Amino acid sequence: MSIIAQYGDVFIILACVFGFFMAWGVGANDVANAMGTSVGSKAITIRQAIIIAVVFEFLGAWLAGGQVTETIRKGIIDPSLLTGSPELLVYGMLASLLAAGLWLLIASARGWPVSTTHSIVGAIVGFAVAGLGVDSVGWGKVGQIAASWVVSPLLAGSIAYVLFRSVQVLIFENRDPFAAAKRYVPAYIFLVGFVISMVTLVKGLSHVGLDLSFGQSLLIAAAIGVVIMVLGILLENRVNREKKRAGDSFGYSSVERVFGVLMMFTACAMAFAHGSNDVANAVGPLAAVISVVGSNGDIGGAAALPWWVLVLGGGGIVVGLVTYGHKVIATVGTGITELTPSRGFAATLAAATTVVLASGTGLPISTTHTLVGAVLGVGLARGMAALNLRVLSTIVLSWLITLPAGALLAILFFFMLKGMFGV
Repeated sequence: MSIIAQYGDVFIILACVFGFFMAWGVGANDVANAMGTSVGSKAITIRQAIIIAVVFEFLGAWLAGGQVTETIRKGIIDPSLLTGSPELLVYGMLASLLAAGLWLLIASARGWPVSTTHSIVGAIVGFAVAGLGVDSVGWGKVGQIAASWVVSPLLAGSIAYVLFRSVQVLIFENRDPFAAAKRYVPAYIFLVGFVISMVTLVKGLSHVGLDLSFGQSLLIAAAIGVVIMVLGILLENRVNREKKRAGDSFGYSSVERVFGVLMMFTACAMAFAHGSNDVANAVGPLAAVISVVGSNGDIGGAAALPWWVLVLGGGGIVVGLVTYGHKVIATVGTGITELTPSRGFAATLAAATTVVLASGTGLPISTTHTLVGAVLGVGLARGMAALNLRVLSTIVLSWLITLPAGALLAILFFFMLKGMFGV
């Protein structure tokens, strides 16, 4: 207890610095998963992607990030085993933030799109096993998180497959694809607004003091969806039919311009979804340190999550995105498969829906896995030849490296902090 009382302010300052560093890594690396499809399909430019992500990543982190933070903060380590030595939890969380942030810096510099969720979960499990013993880890929760790494790409891939097949049947196989796009795209825009609004209202806003019934949330989400749909129709009406180009007898280029309007909305949705889920990777351990120090070492103390913690995480994501994110956005946007606005729409909306659903249920899934699964779903709807299997194998290999890298770095930093401050 004396260590907590003696170095409490130092621990909080270090947690804020390391948490911001980790959030910077999330923005620099993982934001490519949120914006890569939009940029790769040429629906928006990198500059537009950065502006959209700055706004909606921050809003997602602040408005809907609290639920997942609870899982990272309390679900992975069994707190009852640390009641006699709360300083070990502080060392471990600080080590985990620094380890995951450093690994993300290395990966971003090399252009590897790694999972930030893998990084922080691997780091926390690594320090816990090495420093506290195998029994300190909540293996049931870890198993649930690990299962989500399989379930989330399958779910996102299935949704993306169905969405893109519906686009193919309703629009591209129509006698007049451009007229069909004008007719059906507003419904897709409504779907984007409704899904994101509904999940956020139902699950994401309780920590900001807004508790709504399911019926109220349904009505508000439908209203928001209608407003966004009207805005989309206004933008869509500015898209005129182009003269058919050589090799484009069906006028598909005009159709893709209509979907380009839709991609602006799905880009916003994905950025919001990404911020709501992945802010937990940075502020979950930070919240744990603040809770322990604020309660004078009481591990089980119920401390409210300060509002500024989510703002710090959202700010770190934004800074990482602006300063370093463009490199990985460019890599992911063009590497996995050839994207057009219609394909990118299906992948992005499927990934956003999966991520926001997971955020609402408190399950910290990997955005990387989810988006790759969604892109695979779109590719499979067109055939295996549409996929770049070499790039996919490299991405999967980077996933496998991330877990042990995060764990080993966390163990190193844990024992360094333990030696600096004492047991």
